[in-house]
Amino acid sequence: MLRTDKAIIVEGKYDKIKLSSIIDGVIIQTNGFGLYRDKNKRKLIKLFSEKTGIIILTDSDSAGFQIRNYIKSFVDVSTITNVYIPDIFGKEKRKNKPSKEGKLGVEGIPQELLTKALEKTIYISEDKKDRFLTSADLYNLGLSGTRSSKKKRKALIKELDLPEHLSTKSFLDVINNCFTSEEFKKALDKISTDETR
Repeated sequence: MLRTDKAIIVEGKYDKIKLSSIIDGVIIQTNGFGLYRDKNKRKLIKLFSEKTGIIILTDSDSAGFQIRNYIKSFVDVSTITNVYIPDIFGKEKRKNKPSKEGKLGVEGIPQELLTKALEKTIYISEDKKDRFLTSADLYNLGLSGTRSSKKKRKALIKELDLPEHLSTKSFLDVINNCFTSEEFKKALDKISTDETR
């Protein structure tokens, strides 16, 4: 079982149940968009962000990113560690049909993938000195600021098995917090090789 002092923020009760079998720590559910109306829940999240820091683990669909961005609007973003799950298409067992975007949420992805995402983030986020990539590096690598950068960044996101809705800033945060420089370089080399074929 993984241990973290940071509170983990998830969307719903089934996400919390799934995470409880992996994490020894505080797990707070937002009840989806219910967070927008729940002043006490926002206060609780803000308190944890100030005292321990928080880990945000929402689904990889647009609703998950909307909730993630809403949390950023009322807490100090420097207290946030983001964990992202990959885009996996399918349907949760308890549901009659897939979600609007057809992607599995936190509750539906295989436990080993969820554990891997958490292990990498919790481990690497402990030591911020390992940040190796800057906005200038993204530009120099052709991943931002050029006509073809969006396409190249999208290929890299796919190669690294990350959700497609990452903004350039979120992409930079994920790379610096979830990957080593060697893993990043290997993925970049792979997409560069694929482009030349």
